[in-house]
Order: sequence, then C-alpha cells, then structure tokens
Amino acid sequence: MENQTEVREFIFLGFSKVLDLKKILFAIFLMLYLATLLGNGAIFIVVLIEQNLHSPMYFFLGNLSCLDIFHSSTTVPKMLSGFLSELQIISFNDCMIQMFFFYFLGSSEAILLGVMAYDRYVAICKPLHYTIIMRKEICILMAAASLSIGFLHALMHAVVTAHLPFCGPNHIEHFVCDVKPLLKLACGGTQLSLMLLNTVTSCIAIGPFLITVLSYLYIITFLLFKMQSQSGRQKAFSTCGSHLSVVALLYVPVLLNYMIPTVGTSSQRDKILTLIYSAITPVLNPLIYTLRNQEVKRAVKKFWVKMTLRVKDIFSPL
Repeated sequence: MENQTEVREFIFLGFSKVLDLKKILFAIFLMLYLATLLGNGAIFIVVLIEQNLHSPMYFFLGNLSCLDIFHSSTTVPKMLSGFLSELQIISFNDCMIQMFFFYFLGSSEAILLGVMAYDRYVAICKPLHYTIIMRKEICILMAAASLSIGFLHALMHAVVTAHLPFCGPNHIEHFVCDVKPLLKLACGGTQLSLMLLNTVTSCIAIGPFLITVLSYLYIITFLLFKMQSQSGRQKAFSTCGSHLSVVALLYVPVLLNYMIPTVGTSSQRDKILTLIYSAITPVLNPLIYTLRNQEVKRAVKKFWVKMTLRVKDIFSPL
C-alpha cells in the first residue's frame, strides 16, 4: 500500500509534561504490565487445561484474557520505552501497524464482552436451553465473529489514515498511534476519518454496550422475580458482578473517548482514558474474576499448587 505523505516518522510526546516522574512511572507501569501478563496468562492456561472449566463462559473468559495480553502489549512496551528515552520516534509504517492492532484488539474485546453478557443471559434466564443455544460451534462462531468485526474495523481505520496527507509537524500528542491525535497532524482530507469515528467506531462501542445493558436488565428481572433459590441467586449475582465490573472498566473510558470524537478534544484527557483501558483494565480483569468467581479461584489455586510441587521436584536434591 503506497502512502502519499512527506512525513516518514512520528515523535510521541507521551508524558513529556511529567519528566520528573518518568522513572517512577516506568516502574509502576512495568509492574502493571508484568502483572497483566502473569494474571491473564494464568487464567488462559487454567481455562485451557482444567476440564471443569471447559464451558462457554470460561471459553470466552480465556479469549478475553488472551485479548488483554495482546492489547496491552500493543501499547505498554512502547510507552515504557518512552519513559527511558528523550526522543521517542516511530516510523510511519510502524505507526499504522500499531494503530491497526490497537483497534483490532480493542474493538474485538468490546464485542466479546457483549457476547459474554448474552451468554450469562442464556445461562440464567434459559437454563434448560443453554446447552443447545450455546453449543461449542456457536461459541467458536461468536468468538470468530468478534475477531472478524474487530479486524475489519481496524483495517478500515489503518487504510484510511495511511492515505491522509501528512506534510507538517510530526509530534503526536499521545503515547500510542490513535486516529484522533493523528488527524490533528493531517494537512487535510480528514472528513472521512471523522465520519468513520462518529459512526462506525461509535457503533462498535455502543452496540455491545446496549446488548450488555439489555442482557443484564433481563437477568436482574429474572433473578428478582422468578428465581426462588437464594443460593442460586447469590451465585448468579456473583458471576454477573464480575462481568459487570469488567464491562464498566472497559466501556466507560472507551465511550467517553469515542462517543464525541472531535479533533479538538483534550489530548491530556484522551491519554488518561486510553491509559485506563490499555494498561490498567487488563491487570484488573483477572483479579476481578479470580476474587469473585469461586470456580476460577479454586482452579487457579489447584494450578498453582501443581506448579509449585513440580518446581520443587525439579530442584530437589537427587
């Protein structure tokens, strides 16, 4: 794909306003990133190897953990390198690649959360039909559809942005190649990109959010008025509480960032919102699910004991 632009590289401004805190911020976000890899990696492995977690809910949870790992890895390592260097340069092509994966993984995760809400609706409100509706092929199809929509969404933004004319300043007021800060640098022809942000990206964010809200309205109504079992009600509320917490952590900053995507919005606000759902949310997701979900907690403990015993066997004297 040939891009017609005089700008061959960009410079991230990142968190240049807090130069005195760079080393502290580097240490904090490095620990958060490592915790993201460890926590989500553990959940992914546990869901993969534990037979009792081979159900639709945990299949989607494993996919969510995988997306969290890759989404965080798209932005955080580059941001960390910026804390250690005076000038953070990224080539034009690398910037477009980062933007593609940023939107691909982010929008796929937003859609997957909507799918997970629907799964909880079927499990709680239609338990007798659950195994038929959420059979293995349908779950795989739903996960594949989430990735496919995310892929097309990301490809759309990457192609349109790559063909914008960049002929002026090349300083990006962000720590990631996002469409909004890049539009500020374009010499013209940004109408299509803005229209896509206002329509397609907003729909990608709002659509799954509305599915989630409707699913949980049905679930809450069912639990309050139709479910008689107190223990069953508590278990359902615990599971749904975990998912709702994750939904709030992702959707709230995303909706605030993209619901009114104008070029002139505060770059500082955009950076903070992006930081929340790219660096902070991924590390909180495994904590929320393991602390509130007893099955996941037991499986993680079992996996940890197995790994500890295996390590002891390896290093124990012959």
